Amino acid sequence: MICRNCGTEIADKAIVCYRCGAGTTDPVRQPVKIRRSRPLLPLVLLVLLVLAGLYLALAGQTVVPEGFGFPVGLIIGVLIIVVVARLLRAPRRR
Repeated sequence: MICRNCGTEIADKAIVCYRCGAGTTDPVRQPVKIRRSRPLLPLVLLVLLVLAGLYLALAGQTVVPEGFGFPVGLIIGVLIIVVVARLLRAPRRR
């Protein structure tokens, strides 16, 4: 048999080429492909900090625009819940 990688003649029952180490057959199982995901957590934390700063800056004023407190407070609350849920759901690294 001839090695597919380097062309060296090897035994018919060889599992790997003695010269280059290439396998003589295709692997039965393919390695798992690791898919890299973009980190969403820093972006969410940045938005959360900006909204919290905006909320605290306007809440410290004596005159707060009508209806401002509820939407911003709701958005901050939802973002906190999303961040905590994502942290709890994230797989543990060894």
